[in-house]
Amino acid sequence: MEKKILITGASGFIGSFMVEEGLRQGMQVWAGVRHSSSRKYLQDTRIRFAELDFTDSDTLEKQLAEHRREHGGWDYIIHCAGVTKCLHRGDFEIANHWGTRHFIETLQRQGITPKRFVYLSSLSVFGPVHEKDYSDICDKDVPSPNTAYGISKLHAEEYLQSLPDFPYVILRPTGVYGPREHDYFLMMKSINRHLDMAAGFKRQDLTFVYVTDLVQAAYAALEKPTVRKSFFISDGNVYDSRTFSDLIRKELGSPWTIRFVCPLFLLRFISLIAENAARLSKKPGTLNSDKYRIMKQRNWRCDITPATKELGYSPRVTLEEGVKKTIAWYKKEGWL
Repeated sequence: MEKKILITGASGFIGSFMVEEGLRQGMQVWAGVRHSSSRKYLQDTRIRFAELDFTDSDTLEKQLAEHRREHGGWDYIIHCAGVTKCLHRGDFEIANHWGTRHFIETLQRQGITPKRFVYLSSLSVFGPVHEKDYSDICDKDVPSPNTAYGISKLHAEEYLQSLPDFPYVILRPTGVYGPREHDYFLMMKSINRHLDMAAGFKRQDLTFVYVTDLVQAAYAALEKPTVRKSFFISDGNVYDSRTFSDLIRKELGSPWTIRFVCPLFLLRFISLIAENAARLSKKPGTLNSDKYRIMKQRNWRCDITPATKELGYSPRVTLEEGVKKTIAWYKKEGWL
């Protein structure tokens, strides 16, 4: 029988790739979207749509009840829905924590709890850890998020962990990049315009994961017997702050660049100005207090050994190959 899967946040960067993999595996794929969501990357005629409003519990109750009556539930759910940029700190909590909580409570009330619920969290739930010895962040460490985004994701994790017998798997990816992604694209655009900016003078260890490797980990989590556990996801390597930008320069044809190392005190000042400007314009910006704390963090190492052993996760795309694929896509689509 055809397996049914729901991908929430399907119109987003990561969600759209999750949808494509479900189709590739021959599943009946439901894309969870808002009524206003773009469907630019959801054009395959095999995709079925479920309009879901995670910010309004009453509306969500009606939407899921109607879906259950007409189509039943889903075998699997990959929950990618959430926000990474907001005008106000409280909005992160509403979307990432309470939205997830309302969703799961409604699934349980409707009697459509899936066989596996994969929650897309973030390495940011741990905040600045091991910044003296630069050792790997691991599951034994105590989460200490210092961003509104990280705090909201941690609260969602804690809620999941409080549910007896709920079949969740939490994935905590590091920086995810690839085609369709917007934040790293701004860095590539800047380098293409001859400016390469780094944050702070102190050593910074960075980690990355190409989007299809994260997708691989999520689908592995659907089939393995492992439940009620959390896993870090990266490509398994650690990079200094110049490696990523050097690879970008190479794929852009090695344009001349001015590399500017921005002192953290100046970056904080610029971030505050950008944040206030965004509030005045009522449009969330890329640079804000949360982004400053992320750029300030020095250690992004994480231990993916449990994911490789228990999920069979095996990163396939090197950073060099991933940057090459990503920039090729940006050029093809006219972004660069």
